[in-house]
Amino acid sequence: MPSGGRQRVISAKFHRSVMPDDIEDLLRQLIGGNADARTEIRDRATTSCCAALLVAAALLADQPDILLARAAQHAETTRDRQLAAVAAAHLHHDDELLDALVRDHLADFPDSLVAAWIAAEHTDQPTLSIPRRNHV
Repeated sequence: MPSGGRQRVISAKFHRSVMPDDIEDLLRQLIGGNADARTEIRDRATTSCCAALLVAAALLADQPDILLARAAQHAETTRDRQLAAVAAAHLHHDDELLDALVRDHLADFPDSLVAAWIAAEHTDQPTLSIPRRNHV
């Protein structure tokens, strides 16, 4: 006998939040280093409700907390909520939390370029065991 408390079937095709193609392209341009994308993301963030765009804008901002709060407020999917949490951990320099969150997020959403970019940007450059000397 089926349980009345069962969760209904959820189809990713019908229940996922789809990011508009123009925003996806804009985020790809940002990751690729396009300076115009940085400006456009900052401009769009003033009116956008797209969590991923707001996360990207927070990463570019001098005062990111308001943008992070808006990203969290507009995050409708697990993917968006996790991305906002990844960005917050990065911006607050919480290395251990960032490591755990980004691993979980990328395990669930391996195509999340923004999360991978955050992780790559957060990683410190390895230190050399041999001190470098400046040659004059």
